Amino acid sequence: MKKYIIVFLLSMFIIFSASAGFAARCKGPSDFCIGLVTDVGVIDDKSFNQSTWEGAKQAASILGTHCKYIETKDAKDYMPNIDLFAKNGYKVIITVGFALGEATVQAAAKYPDIKFIGVDQFQPKAVPNVAGLIFHEDRAGFKAGALAAMLTKTKIVAAVLATDMIPPIVNFNKGYEAGVRYIDPSIKIISTFHPGGLDVAFTDPEWGAATARQALDQGADVVFALGGLTGNGGLIEVAAHKGKYCIGVDTDQYETLPESRPCLVSCALKLITPAVIELVKQAKNNRFPSGNYFGGVGLSPFHGFEKTIPESVKKKLIEIDKGINNGSIKVMK
Repeated sequence: MKKYIIVFLLSMFIIFSASAGFAARCKGPSDFCIGLVTDVGVIDDKSFNQSTWEGAKQAASILGTHCKYIETKDAKDYMPNIDLFAKNGYKVIITVGFALGEATVQAAAKYPDIKFIGVDQFQPKAVPNVAGLIFHEDRAGFKAGALAAMLTKTKIVAAVLATDMIPPIVNFNKGYEAGVRYIDPSIKIISTFHPGGLDVAFTDPEWGAATARQALDQGADVVFALGGLTGNGGLIEVAAHKGKYCIGVDTDQYETLPESRPCLVSCALKLITPAVIELVKQAKNNRFPSGNYFGGVGLSPFHGFEKTIPESVKKKLIEIDKGINNGSIKVMK
């Protein structure tokens, strides 16, 4: 019995200490602290979460303020984690991922004086203190697919995808497949979604590696891998096979996932970091937008493949980019 009492008191001390640490930095009315709550994934995922956290850190540096993150371990903790920031005076709370959308809107109603940035959270109805940071993933995916189609020699390409329960992942893949077909409708596309729930779909590098390896065994020589640690597993697996290409996602993974460099020809970017910085600055300056806010997308540099990618491919990608921007190329028909 004494043992359980000690464990309970220790856990209470840890919780109190964490809360006190938050309050110590953000107790004044003029403080402008930034909090970030992840979905059930690590902050250092080399892509999505990391890009958002980098935006929060840079915004805090620009504004001369403080930022902190909480990694959610279980979906039931979404609201308690948001509450911890809200009750300790944080002025902006960033919630990362589609699955946090409902909790974000509920928290916004509970804390109307706090600005909420919901990354990858489409807002069907505008809420005054919520900005849904969303992206045209299909456009970035289209460019990635066009690149894959122009690089494949086997006329087989693949996509290793975390889940079909998250619209942005689905949109990336729809764009990817459309981009491949835009270049060559005869190319075979192997698209595979993780079969598990949201609690595991983004944190399963073993499945990502096995699925990428299976696609390579079926003749694919370009693999688009996306979805947190799951996608990273796919990229690292492809990197172990000489002469194969891989395409990453969200951020420039040449910088964040160096193990993928042997195959990483480019990444389908969601320009999360600059969009987060801009939204935090707008919150600080009382110009916070409600509803949906679109961040930019694109392809990352070719880095180590810059000299080996044919000029004709580069020119075609520029042409495609212009076509998407002026509307002459319809990504989603």
